[in-house]
Amino acid sequence: MAVIAAQQTSGKVVIRNVGLMLSGDIDRPILDADTVVVEDGVIVAVGRAADCDTDRARTTIDCKGTALAPGLIDSHVHPVFGDWTPRQNQLGWIESCMNGGVTTMISAGEVHLPGRPKDIVGVKALAITAQRAFDGMRAAGVGGGVKVYAGAPVIEQGMVEQDFADMAAAGVTLLGEIGLGSVKAGAVAATMVGWARKHGIQSTIHTGGPSIPGSGLIDEHVVLEADADVIGHVNGGHTSLSYRSVCTLCEKSSRALEIVHNGNERIAILTARHAIELKCPHRIILGTDSPAGSGVQPLGILRMIALLSSLADVPAEIAFGFATGNTARMRNLRQGLIEVGRPADFVFLDRAQHTAGTDLLDSVRLGDIPGVGMVMIDGLVRCGRSRNTPPAIEVPVVLPQH
Repeated sequence: MAVIAAQQTSGKVVIRNVGLMLSGDIDRPILDADTVVVEDGVIVAVGRAADCDTDRARTTIDCKGTALAPGLIDSHVHPVFGDWTPRQNQLGWIESCMNGGVTTMISAGEVHLPGRPKDIVGVKALAITAQRAFDGMRAAGVGGGVKVYAGAPVIEQGMVEQDFADMAAAGVTLLGEIGLGSVKAGAVAATMVGWARKHGIQSTIHTGGPSIPGSGLIDEHVVLEADADVIGHVNGGHTSLSYRSVCTLCEKSSRALEIVHNGNERIAILTARHAIELKCPHRIILGTDSPAGSGVQPLGILRMIALLSSLADVPAEIAFGFATGNTARMRNLRQGLIEVGRPADFVFLDRAQHTAGTDLLDSVRLGDIPGVGMVMIDGLVRCGRSRNTPPAIEVPVVLPQH
């Protein structure tokens, strides 16, 4: 699909005949609605067609009874520059993930940049450059228009509070995974997390065994002492802590529990179950931790939803909420929920052809990946039938203008 012009806005968009509307909110996962109205990329109405103003739309989409969900959010990626990853020397990986329903990505650090600077000036310069570059890329519609929040510095020994203040003033809002650089002690990390939090920068900590040369074991004691905002890949990236250690993190911390595709699947399942037993499912968020040694997974978030629903016995509509509304709230994002005033970032879904499931949610409960029929970002259609998912039984249609 051609790149959409940077200044193009959606105008009025009417999405009608929705068969299943997933809100993204795990407290109210399914909405009693069949219509969404969008004005210039923002949701202005959600409800029944008879109660919505559907006249004079620039674009009308007939969902043909398929499902509508918030665009999926990948809470843990490692971009570098543009839609290219040196980790796998692969072009177009971000746009490919958009074909898997992902409309937002959060950087956990641009660690794969060849020759990544580790001096403090270089760390700050790279963070600011990456933040600027990905903001510009998003505005230009490159990478399928996916909203990549990047510029996440890997903190190093010797940094002081002024460094965090400088980065925040320049627009940096994230820290890369704590533990991938020279800061590995809990007490030192806790001081820097405090500085970051004071200046409005959200932090994530590596959890588990080393993932790249230079990283190391970050155990539950370090994680608890550092008290970062997000417990990154709690199921390991790739090597997990023991289940007992993960239970300790679930029970003694109140921070986000990030479960990733490129981690230990057994611990992923057990973590989800334990969080639900502890009555804190709102803490569960999903990521892929890609690109990585195991590659890029364009369907990684959909696979995690199917994994947790089928093997951790999480209702499918709740599992979708882990990858949308939960992540939006933990990551302080506007997108991720279908409600008035939110960005119109959507994925249109239906059960895959020949699945044993009787409907979309049943197919996911059985472990099947759904088919993506369309992806929309800020009210603009970014792709039609996905080239990566199995073909959906039914796909939405953009109706001709009259």
